[in-house]
Amino acid sequence: MAISEGLLKWIVRLYPPLFFQRIWVIRFDKGFRGVNVKVNKSFFNRNYNNSIFGGTIFSAADPFYPLLFHQVLTRKGYNVIAWSKSAQIQFIKPALTKLRFNINLSDEEIAEAEQVLLVGGRYVKTHPIDICNEAGEICVVVMVEVYVRNLDFIETYNESVYK
Repeated sequence: MAISEGLLKWIVRLYPPLFFQRIWVIRFDKGFRGVNVKVNKSFFNRNYNNSIFGGTIFSAADPFYPLLFHQVLTRKGYNVIAWSKSAQIQFIKPALTKLRFNINLSDEEIAEAEQVLLVGGRYVKTHPIDICNEAGEICVVVMVEVYVRNLDFIETYNESVYK
């Protein structure tokens, strides 16, 4: 379903698993070409060492590449489903302050996804997210493997096999 950037921002902001971990979408870029996210440090997501709990950081990184790809491709007329297939996280330094990260989809990334979906029906690629503290230092690097499936490709393939 294609919805506006402002509406999805509020849906994600108030989505309980993100809201209670203090994960806050600042904005989605026009056309869902990017997102700006903040993770506030609070009593609810602080660990024993007084830094942001690693699970909170992982949760913050998980949904945004699939959301962006889904919205961009749906607006282009594709019938797709998207999710994070896997992820790898590397903690570089403790997250002692709030964190921020930006994700941006380039024209090349979108064109590559479209081409792969048209030819093979499934796009699977790993994308990096650098998560920084208030001083701009990278605290965490997350590699998110995105899976996007063209549902119409599968239906067309099945119809041609059984005719």
